[in-house]
Amino acid sequence: MTMMPVPQAAIAILPDSAPFSPEQRFWLNGFFAGLLSLEPAGVTALSPDESARILDPAGAEHDAPWHDPTMDITERLKLADGKPVAQRMFAAMAQQDCGQCGYLCDTYSTALASKAETRLNLCAPGGKDTLRALKTIAAELDGGAVAAPAIVVAAVPATIPTRENPAEAVLLSRRRLNKGTSEKETHHIEFDLGDSGLEYSVGDSFGIFPRNDPRLVDAVIALVGARPEAVVDGKPLREKLAADVALGAAPDSFFQLISYVTGGATRQKAKLLADGEDPDGDLDKLDVLGALHKFSGVRIGPEAFVEALDAMQPRLYSISSSPKHDPGQLSLTVDKLRYKLGRRERFGVASTYLAELAEPGEPLRAYVQKAHGFALPQDPSKAVIMVGPGTGVAPFRAFLQERAAVKAPGRNWLFYGHQHFETDFFYSDEFDAMRKAKTLERLTLAWSRDSSEKIYVQDRMRQVGPDLWNWIEGGAHFYVCGDAKRMARDVERALVDVVSAHGGHSTETAIAYVAALKKAGRYQADVY
Repeated sequence: MTMMPVPQAAIAILPDSAPFSPEQRFWLNGFFAGLLSLEPAGVTALSPDESARILDPAGAEHDAPWHDPTMDITERLKLADGKPVAQRMFAAMAQQDCGQCGYLCDTYSTALASKAETRLNLCAPGGKDTLRALKTIAAELDGGAVAAPAIVVAAVPATIPTRENPAEAVLLSRRRLNKGTSEKETHHIEFDLGDSGLEYSVGDSFGIFPRNDPRLVDAVIALVGARPEAVVDGKPLREKLAADVALGAAPDSFFQLISYVTGGATRQKAKLLADGEDPDGDLDKLDVLGALHKFSGVRIGPEAFVEALDAMQPRLYSISSSPKHDPGQLSLTVDKLRYKLGRRERFGVASTYLAELAEPGEPLRAYVQKAHGFALPQDPSKAVIMVGPGTGVAPFRAFLQERAAVKAPGRNWLFYGHQHFETDFFYSDEFDAMRKAKTLERLTLAWSRDSSEKIYVQDRMRQVGPDLWNWIEGGAHFYVCGDAKRMARDVERALVDVVSAHGGHSTETAIAYVAALKKAGRYQADVY
């Protein structure tokens, strides 16, 4: 990203003693403003200790043993029991630091605890479990608990697009990456950034505000019994439901509304659902449409119905291009989500919008979410090891494009895996060309459905353990991108095994070795 001169009217957020240049300080001011999106009134500078705590999340994690996306929320909350409100709220988050809420897990919880942020439903990966936990903790806070000190920052200049102030990027094209009879449907999607003001670096994510499928919207309107053109908040109901509200899992507030407008057994059932109970064993099937079917005899006005729904949240995707390779353009690698729940087929909101509904030439509301601890090494001579199966390969395509564009002398090794070699080898032509050009020194592949033995990237890591250890011990940086619950955890276990088997470590010291890599910024993860 090109650094901008510091405007005279800028408000200092970091103290002058912070170890940054004026240009870096200005960018960080904007970064924090993007996280908290607050007005400049009452701005106070962060102390050096506060700055260090936020800028060095590893320091915060020493006091947050629950900061692990593979840990169940119940276990996380137990670890935080008795801690200050902000810490308990931190434990309720999904622990992915994905930025989809506009914060990191730690800064979102701090903003909630200090009342700088009032929206409790922004943690999309945490879903209802996180929301319910936050409501409980917030109720205790309102009952007299001491709030965390507020961290207030300056507003982002209006010219810089953010989650709260998105720009418009134009969809250029899309093409399916799977071949033939693949069970998956994955698309390479390109955008023209034009004069949007959107700028990005490799490792960043792209936030997209999707639209609901019009077929789903019409089905919802029919069950509500309203006219599509009925005006709600100044918009036709059909447009309001398409663009502004979420039609996924029915929120507790919807069931609360049902309990207010009905009686008897129906009211009791709705109250149980609002409290997170599952009286009929069908809670996992109750998206908004399913909930309307379940309570089809209840009449709700369109205004009250819309008010009971959650706001549409943006979706984040790892950027799969380098601005040095394709200036003014940006690409994503998107799996179209499709699954059956009960008798109905369900579709991912954003993935269906990007892969099917949005038309080339259509402007989409979007913003760039800056990476948090996920970037190429500052020294281009350092070797890089990347583990990215499936769509997890996206940021590593960007990394490789960047390394080629700047002629980085460091070696590059990519582990990639999917179901079938013939149908699911994304960007195979590009990676072959990179190997011939010596940009990609090693490419290790794993296919889970091409034989009776399922082979995954973590299995390949163990198979090439001696070479992997030599790269790591020689100073290589290690990256993983993909599923947080299983793949990323399995990859970390495989790396511990490699360090133990080929580095002469016990399991305990191998775990400590990998932890030291993380602390040094040499093990970085982009997980979801």
